[in-house]
Amino acid sequence: METYDAVVLGGGSAAETVAKTLARNGKSVAVVEERLVGGECPYFACMPSKAMLHSAEIRHQIAVAQTAGAISHPLSLDDGRVAYHAAAARRHEIADRLDDSDRVRELQELGIAVHRGRGRIVRPDVVDIDGRAIGWTDLVIAVGSVVDIPKIEGLNRKAIWTSEDVYTSTELPDSVIVLGGGPVGCETAQMLARFGSKVTIVQSAPRLIPEEERTVAGALADVFRRDGIDVRLDSKVVRAELRGDAAVFLSDGRRLTATRLVVATGRSPRTEGLGLETLNIRPGGGGFLEVDERCRVRGQAHVWAAGDITGVALYTHAAKYQGRVIAANLLGREARADYRAIPRGVYTEPAVACVGLSSHKATERGHDVVTSSMEVRHTARADATGLKAGWLVLLADRRPRTLIGAAAIGPHAEEWIGEAVLAIRAQITIDVLTDVVHAFPTFSETYEPPLQELAAMMDGGR
Repeated sequence: METYDAVVLGGGSAAETVAKTLARNGKSVAVVEERLVGGECPYFACMPSKAMLHSAEIRHQIAVAQTAGAISHPLSLDDGRVAYHAAAARRHEIADRLDDSDRVRELQELGIAVHRGRGRIVRPDVVDIDGRAIGWTDLVIAVGSVVDIPKIEGLNRKAIWTSEDVYTSTELPDSVIVLGGGPVGCETAQMLARFGSKVTIVQSAPRLIPEEERTVAGALADVFRRDGIDVRLDSKVVRAELRGDAAVFLSDGRRLTATRLVVATGRSPRTEGLGLETLNIRPGGGGFLEVDERCRVRGQAHVWAAGDITGVALYTHAAKYQGRVIAANLLGREARADYRAIPRGVYTEPAVACVGLSSHKATERGHDVVTSSMEVRHTARADATGLKAGWLVLLADRRPRTLIGAAAIGPHAEEWIGEAVLAIRAQITIDVLTDVVHAFPTFSETYEPPLQELAAMMDGGR
């Protein structure tokens, strides 16, 4: 039986990070993946969705420019299906044509063994892969998550679309109902709408992206309505009929119909069949694996977990971060994860980007919160580009005089949120932040007035 210093269950972003780092430092490593090495992100999620959103934005900007008379020779935007088909072809290339051979080759060139199949823990130091056994000194569980299909009468997995179906299909539906107003649902809704689908987004919570700041969520809903999206908030689906066209029935008695029903209501950990009971590992809330600050599974000396399976932050960059933490600890370097400044993004146009605590969570945790905000349209860059919408909301704790949260909606907000990410992670004081000089004219100048207001409020509260 082959035995490795580390066996990694799963081949996604966290797994690749751990495996490559350990192999480059002389460790023997095996990766066990039953589907595509690279995980969801490059093939079905992050990369194809951002490719389609980019194409949709270009199409939208052309339409805006034509309406404003900025294009002297108008382009035809009538046939969204033709544009969608072209965008889907580009998306397929960006998603590596759903071929992981280059990624597998890269791992193997580093000396990493790649085992195809579903790994199951059968003994405290052995994993079985479809009848083949391999041994491990340390085990890293990074198998990710699966789409969570809500328990609604008449909802049949075979008759609905998930984000994977959206981002692998070349079909542009005439009309779509999107269940779920989180990041995936919002991105999908806007992308399809800007190619010409009639889109309704149904959100059970009182607002879109409900974990984020109310101001930012409200601004995103306004953008959607301008895009022609029917935004149904505080709406609960109680029944579905999926014969031919899709129909959903809301708790208020209303009936909605569309060509396709897309479910984007969340994800669940992929723990089934892993053999966790062999190690007496009991998942915590929501079925996720509980890890300590070193990303070691609680109660285990040689079992680690990273990525969606931990439920900490279901983002590729968070998975890679946890992978770095695990690799460092396995190489004898003390490393502890700090999740205070993990950025969160919704890659709509304009983009939403957040980091740290929201107002209600900060209050719940006992922070002495002071808040300030600014509309992005008041910057010189907005004047130069014609921008009319966008917000930045900053939260600080009065006692240490540091930022504890930020939320933004605006052009490329996912880029300029980086200033807040660093400020929160490094615990930079408001006094230093107010002395930062921003390039002119840029959207990052949006930080200056709210930071100065926060400083004044803190000084007044002394």
